Amino acid sequence: MGWQAAVIGAMGAAQYKSQGAIGDFNQAVNNRNAKVLEQQSTAIEKKTEFDLKQFDKEFVKLRGQTVVAVAKSGATYAGSALRVARANEKEKILQENLIKYNSKMAVANKIEQASFARIKGDMAQQSAKMAQISTVASTGSSLLTQFKGTTV
Repeated sequence: MGWQAAVIGAMGAAQYKSQGAIGDFNQAVNNRNAKVLEQQSTAIEKKTEFDLKQFDKEFVKLRGQTVVAVAKSGATYAGSALRVARANEKEKILQENLIKYNSKMAVANKIEQASFARIKGDMAQQSAKMAQISTVASTGSSLLTQFKGTTV
């Protein structure tokens, strides 16, 4: 085996190793991105809890202001005042449901993005393996050509 064959073999081995390292790195980056996205989904859930508590706090404040305004006006808590109170309660339920729905959609979106990040990482790893196979085939072909040219 001549020095050319040794160089071809060494370059092929270095390229093979480099391709494997690139695949591992890209997969690790995408797995990390997936974890970050999952953490974001958890943060969205916690923020939703906070938002619901804040909304409830503001609603209780509004309800109190309404009761005080009705009492100051000398009206009884019947008729229009009662209809307004019922409408406010219905709106409260609607808004809470909307906050919960938006949160669930945002969480589902983050989880889907995390899944795609993992898939992307797997694809990067598989792409690196394909490149390694190509390198082995190319190096083997070059070595065979090198050996064909030499006489034994």
